[in-house]
Amino acid sequence: WRLSLRNSFIVASATTLLATVLGTLAALGLTRARLPGQTLLLGLIVSPMVVPLVIVAVGVYFAYAPFGLTGSLLGLTLAHTALAVPFVVITVSATLQGFDPNQARAGASLGASPTVVFLRIVLPLILPGVVSGALFAFVTSFDEVVVALFLTGPGERTLPRQMFNGIRENISPVIAAAASLLILLSVLLLSVLELLRRRNERLRG
Repeated sequence: WRLSLRNSFIVASATTLLATVLGTLAALGLTRARLPGQTLLLGLIVSPMVVPLVIVAVGVYFAYAPFGLTGSLLGLTLAHTALAVPFVVITVSATLQGFDPNQARAGASLGASPTVVFLRIVLPLILPGVVSGALFAFVTSFDEVVVALFLTGPGERTLPRQMFNGIRENISPVIAAAASLLILLSVLLLSVLELLRRRNERLRG
């Protein structure tokens, strides 16, 4: 159980980092640029939210098999990143709808580089959306079991898969303790999201 909990935190943390960076960059690109086929591209990015997880798991398994990524935490992290990126894209894109691009232009007109403009102006203003997307990405990875059943072996079991196997093979009080841990984690993350929502409302007001 401790190994499963450790694996879950490792995979969820790595997934959160990758999904937040990739999702934020994708949201910025989709919001600012006017690309041909932009709607199709957005639909492709968010498709993991629509496609059933069983189909995703089977597809990822056969895609990973030639490269030896099955049965590894790296493969599971990459799969979870694909599942989590849409949540980051949606939350950051929603935040960018209220962002005034003239503020970024003002910073650029004063001599700031694009990197400085992003770090000092854009990122602080869209930070609530970025953090919200990161929390959704963490929960998506930490609580996912279907893909984990296909991609992990005994040494890479995550907590949800360990709970699934425990319910199927032998009912144990540890399962109730693990479920309570997941409930407390969900309540904590929801509380953080509510605080971020209120902070964002105060900033807009």
